Amino acid sequence: MKNVMALIMAGGKGERLMPLTQSRSKPAIPFGGIYLLADLSLSNCINSELFRILVLPQYKSQTLIQHIETGWNIFSPALGHFLRVVPPQMMRGNQWYQGTADSIRQNLEMIEAEKPSHLLILSADHVYKMDYSLFKKYHVAHKADVSISVIETAKSQAKDYGVLEVDANFQVTGFQEKPKNPATIPGRPDLCLASMGIYFFTADVLIDLLKRDEKPDFGHDILPNILKTHKIMAYPYRQENRVEEVVFFTDSEGSRAETPVEVAHDSSYWRDVGNLDSYWNSNMDLCGLTPYFNLYGVRWPMRTYQRQYPPVKTLSVDEAGRPLHGLAQDSLVAHGSVLGGGVVRNSVLSYNVSVHRGAMVDESVLMENVDVGRYAKIKKAIIAEGAKIPAREEIGYNPTEDRRRFTVTPRGIVVVTKNDLG
Repeated sequence: MKNVMALIMAGGKGERLMPLTQSRSKPAIPFGGIYLLADLSLSNCINSELFRILVLPQYKSQTLIQHIETGWNIFSPALGHFLRVVPPQMMRGNQWYQGTADSIRQNLEMIEAEKPSHLLILSADHVYKMDYSLFKKYHVAHKADVSISVIETAKSQAKDYGVLEVDANFQVTGFQEKPKNPATIPGRPDLCLASMGIYFFTADVLIDLLKRDEKPDFGHDILPNILKTHKIMAYPYRQENRVEEVVFFTDSEGSRAETPVEVAHDSSYWRDVGNLDSYWNSNMDLCGLTPYFNLYGVRWPMRTYQRQYPPVKTLSVDEAGRPLHGLAQDSLVAHGSVLGGGVVRNSVLSYNVSVHRGAMVDESVLMENVDVGRYAKIKKAIIAEGAKIPAREEIGYNPTEDRRRFTVTPRGIVVVTKNDLG
């Protein structure tokens, strides 16, 4: 992978994730307690031994830039490795990045100076584990100009995606954008191929296309116009991607043991965190005995900047010796959090969260510095950073009242910010 350069698109506004994106971009939204969404694509690069990376931010990027500067300063320039954050510099006129293709076009001089053989284009707001070296092998083996990673989806759900038409060899023959009647996989009338927004280009091909075509986006503009002149392959992610892991389990005698296994969920899992429901779902997929997305493997670790907080604390008695029930079940709880007599179930808590006596938190995502007051009840909710939940407050139990006061998603997930609570 030494001649491959990764270009990570990190400028998304995330309008469908409002109000979580009021002060930060979509790639900078917290995930899994201690991560930002952008950490996942960056970790996939490192685990794939890809060490030449450009991150292209734009919208409200300060949180993301600070996070990368403090937590990802692990590259060795002496070995030709780098991670560069490249905000818009208006190198080609008085305009911001206009789309995926335009953001790369505005930085072509920097890319050409590194002389990469291939370019990998990624989004910084997807949840998945992917070995990009396998993607490269597929691209080279098929002598493709462009390869697009795709995921099988039911025909009934394909209307929400960009769909690729392919022949029996998975060479792309057409593109459909959120079609009412999507094309299916040859021989599989029930399944379609949805684009994951992950592209692998032969570098000379991409550079030539960007110099000849001023259009701003790949999926909408550039790629549909080169079907007859270039070879475009679909990369079947669930069939080709392999992430072998070591997972830990407790044996029948209660001892901790380990075994190397190929984690099927991790090899095929992918979620585009495009709206509040998908964000909540992706966090819930981390919980439980056998999570759909596993953060605890040791061969494909997810990296991030670790905050300097003390360990998690649970309390069983108060200052007067009365019993408390500080408890977390099937949950992820980040450093600095204190369960001071509250119970947390199937939830994800970020840094420095406090859950006080008698409080109940079920199937919820609590971001950094959230404080849950005594005997408050929270269910199926996203509580944004810094929110102070009053004592005996109920969130997620009265749909009519929740809709009057807070943002509520189509699935019924209640989103609460500190401003909503005065």
